Amino acid sequence: MTGAPAKWERALSAGLERLSMVRYEAGARSPADDHVAVEEPLEIRIAGETFAVTMRTPGHDEELVLGLLLAEGIVHSAGEVGAIAHCGKPGERGNVIDVTAAPGTVIDWEPEGALRRATLTTSACGVCGRRSIDDLLARVRPLVDDARFSEPWLRRLTEALGPRQDNFARSGGAHAAALCDPSGQLAIVREDVGRHNALDKVVGRRALDAGLPAAGCALIVSGRASFELVQKAIVAQAPLLVSVSAPSSLAVSAARAARLTLVGFARGQRFNVYAGEERIVA
Repeated sequence: MTGAPAKWERALSAGLERLSMVRYEAGARSPADDHVAVEEPLEIRIAGETFAVTMRTPGHDEELVLGLLLAEGIVHSAGEVGAIAHCGKPGERGNVIDVTAAPGTVIDWEPEGALRRATLTTSACGVCGRRSIDDLLARVRPLVDDARFSEPWLRRLTEALGPRQDNFARSGGAHAAALCDPSGQLAIVREDVGRHNALDKVVGRRALDAGLPAAGCALIVSGRASFELVQKAIVAQAPLLVSVSAPSSLAVSAARAARLTLVGFARGQRFNVYAGEERIVA
């Protein structure tokens, strides 16, 4: 994060905790300290009503919330939101955040029927396949983006992300997501214990910067490419999603239906293209 070392160190310290442990190695036992990624619950409220509870690494919570609301179709732009602010009783401040609508705007959601990440939108529960894709495309148009990405440029993306994963380097327990702009620069990088949270923070930051749709941009994720991550890329209207790991079948189906270029196993000199290969040029 060029030009802001102090801010970067504050974000780093908020994302890690130093703990004592015991290391066994080559038959020897020794006490030691280690860094672990911080995981805490965040209760998200809309006008005082609980919308979701998600586990996340504290920091950039406003970006996380806005990215999630955009991905779920609760809001369609940052302009619909008046404020996103931490609240709650003494002792819980920091893990409760409330969203209020912009003047003249109503955030339309049903407390009893809304999708809640804690119960309905995790990969463990499963989403309803074809219906989920149809619902997504009903509110987000398929991508129309003539951006092209060269093989060497694409191979450099995950290499560029690695040195920016400070929390992962020190703990081994954090995922990363990044947005690469058309100039080839990693414009936004975020880390979190959750893959989806990291990408929500990236998309939320881009929305706060009035940078959506993310035409010509690439999103990079450090973990598996699930349907949920493809959904977020489509909502952001980024034409390319790159993962260092495998995609799921539903992620590939959604990417193909939405004309998103989906790349998996982007490691070293190789990668696999599962959808939208027309954007990749030699």
